[in-house]
Amino acid sequence: MEEIAESAGFSIGALYSNFGGKEALFLALMAERGLGRVAEATHARERHGADTGETAAELGCLLVHTADKDTDFAPLQAEFWLYAVRNPRVLDTMATALREPHQALEGLIGSWLAERGAPPEVSAASVVAALSQGLVRQRRIDPDSVPEELFGQALIWLFTGIGRGASATDQD
Repeated sequence: MEEIAESAGFSIGALYSNFGGKEALFLALMAERGLGRVAEATHARERHGADTGETAAELGCLLVHTADKDTDFAPLQAEFWLYAVRNPRVLDTMATALREPHQALEGLIGSWLAERGAPPEVSAASVVAALSQGLVRQRRIDPDSVPEELFGQALIWLFTGIGRGASATDQD
Protein backbone atom coordinates (compact mmCIF):
# COMPACT_ATOMS: atom_id res chain seq x y z
CA MET A 1 0.00 0.00 0.00
CA GLU A 2 2.95 2.32 0.69
CA GLU A 3 4.25 1.89 -2.86
CA ILE A 4 0.79 2.48 -4.33
CA ALA A 5 0.23 5.59 -2.22
CA GLU A 6 3.64 6.96 -3.15
CA SER A 7 3.13 6.23 -6.84
CA ALA A 8 -0.29 7.92 -6.79
CA GLY A 9 1.02 10.91 -4.85
CA PHE A 10 -1.16 10.23 -1.81
CA SER A 11 -0.41 9.60 1.81
CA ILE A 12 -1.20 6.11 3.09
CA GLY A 13 -3.96 7.63 5.21
CA ALA A 14 -5.55 9.25 2.16
CA LEU A 15 -5.39 5.96 0.29
CA TYR A 16 -7.06 4.07 3.16
CA SER A 17 -9.69 6.79 3.59
CA ASN A 18 -10.68 6.41 -0.07
CA PHE A 19 -10.47 2.63 -0.38
CA GLY A 20 -10.37 1.15 3.11
CA GLY A 21 -7.69 -1.40 2.21
CA LYS A 22 -6.05 -3.51 -0.45
CA GLU A 23 -9.19 -5.48 -1.26
CA ALA A 24 -11.28 -2.39 -1.97
CA LEU A 25 -8.48 -0.81 -3.99
CA PHE A 26 -8.01 -3.91 -6.13
CA LEU A 27 -11.76 -4.29 -6.67
CA ALA A 28 -11.98 -0.65 -7.74
CA LEU A 29 -9.15 -1.27 -10.21
CA MET A 30 -10.87 -4.41 -11.53
CA ALA A 31 -14.16 -2.58 -11.98
CA GLU A 32 -12.45 0.34 -13.71
CA ARG A 33 -10.57 -2.04 -16.00
CA GLY A 34 -13.82 -3.86 -16.83
CA LEU A 35 -15.59 -0.60 -17.66
CA GLY A 36 -12.62 0.37 -19.83
CA ARG A 37 -12.81 -2.88 -21.78
CA VAL A 38 -16.55 -2.44 -22.34
CA ALA A 39 -15.89 1.13 -23.51
CA GLU A 40 -13.26 -0.16 -25.99
CA ALA A 41 -15.74 -2.73 -27.30
CA THR A 42 -18.45 -0.06 -27.57
CA HIS A 43 -16.12 2.19 -29.57
CA ALA A 44 -15.25 -0.72 -31.87
CA ARG A 45 -18.94 -1.33 -32.48
CA GLU A 46 -19.56 2.36 -33.13
CA ARG A 47 -16.64 2.56 -35.58
CA HIS A 48 -17.87 -0.37 -37.63
CA GLY A 49 -21.64 0.13 -37.38
CA ALA A 50 -23.61 -2.82 -38.67
CA ASP A 51 -20.46 -4.57 -39.95
CA THR A 52 -20.44 -7.38 -37.41
CA GLY A 53 -17.39 -9.02 -38.99
CA GLU A 54 -15.22 -5.90 -38.62
CA THR A 55 -16.41 -5.33 -35.06
CA ALA A 56 -15.69 -8.97 -34.20
CA ALA A 57 -12.23 -8.71 -35.76
CA GLU A 58 -11.41 -5.64 -33.68
CA LEU A 59 -12.65 -7.34 -30.52
CA GLY A 60 -10.36 -10.25 -31.34
CA CYS A 61 -7.45 -7.80 -31.55
CA LEU A 62 -8.41 -6.36 -28.16
CA LEU A 63 -8.44 -9.82 -26.60
CA VAL A 64 -5.04 -10.68 -28.08
CA HIS A 65 -3.63 -7.38 -26.83
CA THR A 66 -4.96 -8.15 -23.35
CA ALA A 67 -3.45 -11.64 -23.38
CA ASP A 68 -0.12 -10.73 -24.94
CA LYS A 69 0.63 -7.25 -23.62
CA ASP A 70 -1.20 -6.92 -20.31
CA THR A 71 0.52 -9.92 -18.78
CA ASP A 72 0.31 -8.89 -15.12
CA PHE A 73 -3.39 -8.30 -14.71
CA ALA A 74 -4.90 -11.71 -15.57
CA PRO A 75 -2.76 -13.57 -12.99
CA LEU A 76 -3.60 -10.95 -10.34
CA GLN A 77 -7.27 -11.28 -11.21
CA ALA A 78 -7.06 -15.08 -10.93
CA GLU A 79 -5.26 -14.90 -7.60
CA PHE A 80 -7.80 -12.44 -6.23
CA TRP A 81 -10.62 -14.71 -7.41
CA LEU A 82 -9.04 -17.62 -5.49
CA TYR A 83 -8.68 -15.40 -2.42
CA ALA A 84 -12.31 -14.30 -2.72
CA VAL A 85 -13.60 -17.86 -3.12
CA ARG A 86 -11.91 -18.73 0.15
CA ASN A 87 -13.36 -15.64 1.87
CA PRO A 88 -17.13 -15.39 1.30
CA ARG A 89 -17.26 -11.81 2.63
CA VAL A 90 -14.78 -10.78 -0.08
CA LEU A 91 -16.68 -12.78 -2.70
CA ASP A 92 -19.86 -10.80 -1.96
CA THR A 93 -17.91 -7.53 -2.11
CA MET A 94 -16.34 -8.63 -5.40
CA ALA A 95 -19.75 -9.40 -6.90
CA THR A 96 -21.01 -5.96 -5.88
CA ALA A 97 -17.92 -4.18 -7.20
CA LEU A 98 -18.09 -5.91 -10.58
CA ARG A 99 -21.83 -5.37 -11.07
CA GLU A 100 -21.41 -2.03 -12.88
CA PRO A 101 -19.03 -3.34 -15.58
CA HIS A 102 -21.27 -6.39 -16.00
CA GLN A 103 -24.33 -4.18 -16.48
CA ALA A 104 -22.41 -2.09 -19.03
CA LEU A 105 -21.57 -5.29 -20.91
CA GLU A 106 -25.24 -6.33 -20.77
CA GLY A 107 -26.18 -3.00 -22.36
CA LEU A 108 -23.61 -3.34 -25.13
CA ILE A 109 -24.62 -6.91 -25.94
CA GLY A 110 -28.31 -6.04 -25.75
CA SER A 111 -27.92 -3.30 -28.34
CA TRP A 112 -25.79 -5.55 -30.56
CA LEU A 113 -28.40 -8.31 -30.39
CA ALA A 114 -31.21 -5.84 -31.10
CA GLU A 115 -29.40 -4.68 -34.25
CA ARG A 116 -29.26 -8.30 -35.38
CA GLY A 117 -32.97 -8.76 -34.73
CA ALA A 118 -32.29 -11.10 -31.82
CA PRO A 119 -34.08 -10.85 -28.49
CA PRO A 120 -32.26 -9.32 -25.53
CA GLU A 121 -30.46 -12.00 -23.55
CA VAL A 122 -29.09 -10.72 -20.24
CA SER A 123 -27.23 -13.99 -19.55
CA ALA A 124 -25.16 -13.46 -22.71
CA ALA A 125 -23.01 -10.96 -20.77
CA SER A 126 -21.94 -13.69 -18.35
CA VAL A 127 -21.12 -16.01 -21.24
CA VAL A 128 -19.13 -13.31 -23.09
CA ALA A 129 -17.19 -12.37 -19.93
CA ALA A 130 -16.35 -16.01 -19.20
CA LEU A 131 -15.40 -16.61 -22.82
CA SER A 132 -13.11 -13.60 -22.82
CA GLN A 133 -11.41 -14.51 -19.55
CA GLY A 134 -11.02 -18.13 -20.60
CA LEU A 135 -9.56 -17.25 -24.00
CA VAL A 136 -7.10 -14.79 -22.45
CA ARG A 137 -5.88 -17.54 -20.12
CA GLN A 138 -5.76 -20.13 -22.89
CA ARG A 139 -3.79 -17.76 -25.16
CA ARG A 140 -1.28 -17.18 -22.37
CA ILE A 141 -0.80 -20.95 -22.11
CA ASP A 142 -0.81 -21.73 -25.84
CA PRO A 143 -0.96 -18.69 -28.15
CA ASP A 144 -1.38 -20.84 -31.28
CA SER A 145 -4.62 -22.31 -29.92
CA VAL A 146 -6.26 -18.86 -29.70
CA PRO A 147 -5.68 -17.03 -32.99
CA GLU A 148 -6.61 -13.36 -33.19
CA GLU A 149 -9.93 -14.01 -34.94
CA LEU A 150 -11.22 -16.67 -32.52
CA PHE A 151 -12.91 -14.40 -29.96
CA GLY A 152 -14.75 -12.41 -32.61
CA GLN A 153 -15.79 -15.58 -34.41
CA ALA A 154 -17.06 -17.08 -31.15
CA LEU A 155 -19.14 -13.93 -30.53
CA ILE A 156 -20.69 -14.24 -33.97
CA TRP A 157 -21.50 -17.90 -33.27
CA LEU A 158 -23.05 -16.96 -29.93
CA PHE A 159 -25.15 -14.08 -31.27
CA THR A 160 -26.23 -16.05 -34.33
CA GLY A 161 -27.32 -18.89 -32.05
CA ILE A 162 -29.29 -16.54 -29.85
CA GLY A 163 -31.05 -15.17 -32.94
CA ARG A 164 -31.80 -18.66 -34.25
CA GLY A 165 -33.07 -19.74 -30.85
CA ALA A 166 -35.60 -16.91 -30.98
CA SER A 167 -36.68 -17.97 -34.49
CA ALA A 168 -37.10 -21.60 -33.41
CA THR A 169 -39.13 -20.51 -30.38
CA ASP A 170 -41.37 -18.32 -32.56
CA GLN A 171 -42.11 -21.30 -34.82
CA ASP A 172 -43.17 -23.59 -31.96
